[in-house]
Amino acid sequence: MAFFMRKMISILMISTLLMGIPQGKLIASQEENVEELSQAAQEEDVEELSQAVQDDVVPQTLKDSELYSKSAALIDGSTKRVLYGKEESTPLANASTTKILTCIVALEAGVISDTTTASSRAVGQPKVRLGMEEGTEYKIKDLLYCLMLESYNDCAVAIAEHVAGSVEAFAEMMNKKALEIGCIDTYFITPNGLDDENENGFHHTTAEDLCRIMAYCSWDSPKSAEFCEITQTMSYSFENNGRSYTASNHNQLFSKIEGVVSGKTGFTADAGYCYVASFERSGKKMCLALLGCGWPNNKTYKWSDSLKLLGYGLTNYDLENIYETPFLECREVFEGIASNCSLSNWRQTCYLEGKLEGEKELIYLVSLDDTISRQVQWKEDLTAPIEEGDILGYYLICINEECVYSEPIRAEIFVEKWCFSMFFERVCKEFLLY
Repeated sequence: MAFFMRKMISILMISTLLMGIPQGKLIASQEENVEELSQAAQEEDVEELSQAVQDDVVPQTLKDSELYSKSAALIDGSTKRVLYGKEESTPLANASTTKILTCIVALEAGVISDTTTASSRAVGQPKVRLGMEEGTEYKIKDLLYCLMLESYNDCAVAIAEHVAGSVEAFAEMMNKKALEIGCIDTYFITPNGLDDENENGFHHTTAEDLCRIMAYCSWDSPKSAEFCEITQTMSYSFENNGRSYTASNHNQLFSKIEGVVSGKTGFTADAGYCYVASFERSGKKMCLALLGCGWPNNKTYKWSDSLKLLGYGLTNYDLENIYETPFLECREVFEGIASNCSLSNWRQTCYLEGKLEGEKELIYLVSLDDTISRQVQWKEDLTAPIEEGDILGYYLICINEECVYSEPIRAEIFVEKWCFSMFFERVCKEFLLY
């Protein structure tokens, strides 16, 4: 009904415009009104979708064509398993979503209580910016809030230069951290996410990698609590050098659905609108990332896609302990002899038991469509000598044929290698000495 009402309003407005308006003004006015109608329709659709997610009445399926984003990913925030992906491994520019990594690297460097002096490079950054003054001192804490709430580009450069001495050195720190987190195809050149390129490639990440970075920032970093405190702040005010500043949070997902932990928007000409967020409800942790989610006049697309992804995740996935203790058969050991073997059972087949670490929980988000398989893979030939604790094989757990868990199976006892000197030793022990 809402869709048809919007259509009727559009027709009425255009009809009114056609009456008594000069042609040049008519065209301009039509474009403005169509744009306003489009924005209003987008916002209404987002509100309807938000309510549907809250009420848990979203469809169980989600097609790639239903998302505006060129690339999108939804991952399990705990295990980092991809729950939904659309071109999730495609490298793309990611704009100011870069700043989540800038923030966490700075927090882990322990500089939040420091002050820094604005350089000409920091001051010269394009909008959006705080308007830093060259040679003026600023508190890193204030700059971090401005970085994450208002996405100021000059603050990003000032922070980078303070932490590493230069933007280039800080970019190396960012890329090293991305690798440590588990990113596969991420290469950052700037701390603010502005489009850039050098001899090693262009500034980019993937939707999957960006989700991994957000999961690390939100839950896994030793500075996650400080990161979330900054990004969950709705408004932050401070004074510096006789001037007053206020930074406001632009993460609208906070007001659209309960459970949002953190988020960061972004936009550049190459990247389009981008967004990354973390979410937690009833023990379920999820991260989503959107790249290339529309261009100007489509700012609300990212909220629509975010709600669709979260609705899909909440509807289809539940927490489950996928670990089951397997039965481990005894394995034959070639040329092996038990350490307490007597002459009466000399050269009989030697068997060895393997052991696992024991009962455990392995909690994953799984859906009814997921296929969980468990298998024990032994080494083909077990040949003595075998030391206690040696690896005999592995216990594997897979979801949809993707291995998500691997545990070594270890020898419980030491198995010696048969030889004549050992046989002679046993003969002496059993017949000559006793």
